[in-house]
Amino acid sequence: MLFLVRHAESIENATKYTGFYDNPRPWTGPAAHALSRDVVGLTPRGFLQCLWLRQTLGDLTGTGPDPAIRTSQYRRALDTAALAMPGLPFEMTELLNEQHYGAATYMTKDELFATYPEGTEDRQTRKHLWTPPGVDGESLACGVLRRATAFVDGLHTELAADVVAFTHHTAILALRAVLERRPVTELVDEARVRKTPNAAVLVYEQVDGLFHARGTIQPDC
Repeated sequence: MLFLVRHAESIENATKYTGFYDNPRPWTGPAAHALSRDVVGLTPRGFLQCLWLRQTLGDLTGTGPDPAIRTSQYRRALDTAALAMPGLPFEMTELLNEQHYGAATYMTKDELFATYPEGTEDRQTRKHLWTPPGVDGESLACGVLRRATAFVDGLHTELAADVVAFTHHTAILALRAVLERRPVTELVDEARVRKTPNAAVLVYEQVDGLFHARGTIQPDC
C-alpha cells in the first residue's frame, strides 16, 4: 500500500494573502525560497490535523510491519511526519519536494507579470508548462513530473512494507498523474475546482506492478 499525505495546514496556507505575498516582495528569490523551505511551519489547526493523522495512519498501517516513511525536505512536511508518526524513522527525499518557483517564489501575480512579462501567457493559460524564472525554477509538466516518476519507480525496490509519503499539493498532482496514469492537465483542471485538502490521505494499492487508487480520507478538523 502507498499512502500519499499532503502536509498539515501551514502558516503559509493560512495567511497566504496577508502574510507572505507583498508587492513589492520584501525578499530576493533565493531568500523567499529558503523561507518557504526551511522556516514555514504548522498552524495550531495543523497540529490538530497531525493528531488526526496519527490515529488515521495508525489504523491504516497498524496490522503489518512498520511502514517505510518518506518525506520532502520542507519543514512543514517534516513536522507533519514527525508529529503524525512519532518514534518511527523517516527518509527525506527531494523527489517529494514542492514545485520550485525559483525567482518567482512569493511574488504576487502583478509583480511577477511586471518583472517577467515573457512568461505571462504560460502562467495564465498553460500553468502546467510554465517554468518559473531563475536558476532552479521547474515546471509541473517537466521538473515535478520527472521527480514524481522517479519516486514511483523507486517504490518497486522498497522493502515489503507499506509506504507513507508526506508531500505537497503540486507534487501530489504529478504523483497522481504517474500513479493513476492520467494526463497532468486533467488533474490541474480538477485542482482549479478543489485542491487536495491539507492532511488528506490518498490511498493506493499496488497490484501486479501497477498502483490503483482506493480512495481519499479527509481530516475532520
